[in-house]
Amino acid sequence: MSGTWIRSGYSDQQGGQCVEWAPGRVSGGEGVPVRDSKDVGRAPLRFSTCAWTAFVEQMKRTV
Repeated sequence: MSGTWIRSGYSDQQGGQCVEWAPGRVSGGEGVPVRDSKDVGRAPLRFSTCAWTAFVEQMKRTV
């Protein structure tokens, strides 16, 4: 999957624990694509917009 992927600012800069998401790929009920940056060849997981928003809001409160 091509396009712009955004990596969490909290991801390990040494190459570990890297989660990326692609805001430009959110469309038409397909969900928010999320992938492991160490294995970009695998298909991304997709989360509903509602689930992704809840996850991000929870992280803002706890980090």
